[in-house]
Amino acid sequence: MLVATIAGCGKKDGGDSSSSEGSETFKIGGIGPLTGPAAVYGIAVQNGADLAVKEINEAGGINGKKVEFKMEDDTHDAEKAVNAYNTLKDWGMQMLMGTVTSDPCIAVEAEAEADNMFLITPSGTAVDCIKGGNAFRLCFSDPTQGIKAAEYIGEHGVGKKIGVIYDSSSSYSKGIYENFAKEADNYGLEVVAAEAFTADSNKDFTVQLKKIKDAGADVVFLPIYYDETALILKQAKDMDFDTTFFGCDGLDGLLSVEGFDTSLAEGVMLLTPFAANAEDELTKKFVADFDAAYSQTPIQFAADGYDAIYAIKAAAEEGGITTDMSASDICDALVTSMTKIELKGLTGTISWADDGEPDKGPKAAVIEGGEYVMK
Repeated sequence: MLVATIAGCGKKDGGDSSSSEGSETFKIGGIGPLTGPAAVYGIAVQNGADLAVKEINEAGGINGKKVEFKMEDDTHDAEKAVNAYNTLKDWGMQMLMGTVTSDPCIAVEAEAEADNMFLITPSGTAVDCIKGGNAFRLCFSDPTQGIKAAEYIGEHGVGKKIGVIYDSSSSYSKGIYENFAKEADNYGLEVVAAEAFTADSNKDFTVQLKKIKDAGADVVFLPIYYDETALILKQAKDMDFDTTFFGCDGLDGLLSVEGFDTSLAEGVMLLTPFAANAEDELTKKFVADFDAAYSQTPIQFAADGYDAIYAIKAAAEEGGITTDMSASDICDALVTSMTKIELKGLTGTISWADDGEPDKGPKAAVIEGGEYVMK
């Protein structure tokens, strides 16, 4: 097995990753929400990927060839994601890093499978995001997030009586909740109330919170995104509901919601493989370079994008791909080589099975003083 360690040795002021010197380049496409309510995720992935591509090009590229990276906006919409995919195909895409969110990824993966286009999603968690034999995942799947959340809450004594608020119109949210509920009994957890909402009713959560409070929940599990979570935390405070809130990767971005009082997030816990204040050298350098490039502290999704590009690099070098290969031939080579590499990345030490799922240890963080602190 090839063990790939991210060197992180690129200069902070590297060239634009959307162009490269010479005509022989590898073209990696990206798709995600760069505008709209989920833009925090897509922009973070784009920035992390851009930083990785700059580093890789400055270090000599992939198999001696430079990399071009082009990101298209899908606004977290499946139809627009397919349009973005076709735009990238017209551009000459040979590999795809995306999409960022689950429902668009499912739609794009169907197209990519038909084309035999290699796909690695940095953060698409629904099972069907990597349904085809051409696709891999960097993050945990929805079932795994639900299972690991139950495991963490049970083994770390976070609470016993669990209330859940989930989005029944979202494959991401529903998938995590269903697997959490199945696993809860194995860790002595009782789901005392499970309250749903939909994309058409995601502004007022007072009814759900009251039912959960009346049921005596000591933990509220939130397998949802950060924008709804910000509203839930405000409404819980208004009704004097003081409890522990626990979420998954969709909560990352909560602290950057415009107008949100971050003190409301104090003590919120979430499964996340990355915290910007970690003390390992790779994270410290990434955070410093990211801040220098974008004047921001990176969230988990930035680390996901960064690691996904380095996974492509490691697999491409293991498979010996060349720029003159067709996208289909590149896909065949990468599918084989992905199962032979081990990436020591920002989000953990990762290897991949034949089904495209990552093998890495789960981590959790708590928000303290406006920062994620690994537990």
